[in-house]
Amino acid sequence: MATSGTTLVIGATGTTGSRVTARLMAGGHRVGAAGRRATPVDGAEAVRFDWDSPATFGAALTGADRVYLVPPPGSPDPAAVMLPFLRQARTAGVRRAVLLSSSAIPAGGPAVGQVHQALPELFGEWAVLRPSWFMQNFTGDHLHAQSIRDRGTIETATGDGRVAFVDADDIAAVAVHALTDAQAPNTDLVITGPETLSHREIADLITEITGRSVTHRQLSHEQLRERLTGVVPAGFAELLAGLDRAIAEGAEDRTTETVQRLTGRPPRDFRTFFRTAFRTCAEHELA
Repeated sequence: MATSGTTLVIGATGTTGSRVTARLMAGGHRVGAAGRRATPVDGAEAVRFDWDSPATFGAALTGADRVYLVPPPGSPDPAAVMLPFLRQARTAGVRRAVLLSSSAIPAGGPAVGQVHQALPELFGEWAVLRPSWFMQNFTGDHLHAQSIRDRGTIETATGDGRVAFVDADDIAAVAVHALTDAQAPNTDLVITGPETLSHREIADLITEITGRSVTHRQLSHEQLRERLTGVVPAGFAELLAGLDRAIAEGAEDRTTETVQRLTGRPPRDFRTFFRTAFRTCAEHELA
């Protein structure tokens, strides 16, 4: 059953936001597709929204009673801008908020963990999505995909640590349930794929599927931090390098039943995901 108000999807052209928007529209929900360029997505109403421009908040919130929150990309302190927005959202009539966070960041942790901690105090209906690392990180314009194309390597500081990589389509499916089910989750939801894999095993699978030799190049924490500093702000580079170190220490070596429990189907495995991605986009993404 469609919800009565509008769901504001922040980051509606992004990896999860675009998928959440498409699923909501397919279900007959009213959606405001929010982004800096106010781009229409799957027939949703285009809404201009910019985390760096609080003047855009009020108009974006008009008529919204639910919001899907994607933090400002690359920000080491997203709470500084997100918490004022969330207070404004509550005043404007938003009653349910679903936040995209990370399996690596608990409530009260760094970055978006501060927003996670504050969310239950702001809204009576809420959820925090804490997905594992995205399978999509190995396709498109992501750093891993670039290094696969340019050097035939996946470069991390994860050692032999294992990760239950998850498909963004499965994250979006969970998000839509969290946004639209009659009863809000009112908890955090750790979202994983069905198996844990090391980056060496990921490299082996990509080699098998593509026929091109791909290896895992192990970096030190310091080497990764230096490499990332050339791409993202220094504070965020330090955070990301620290997450790789946590993987090496076993922090992501787990699976959950969240996708199965909320959607009624199992999450997609990496082999199926990458084989489909390679077949669909080989010429411009992976070759």
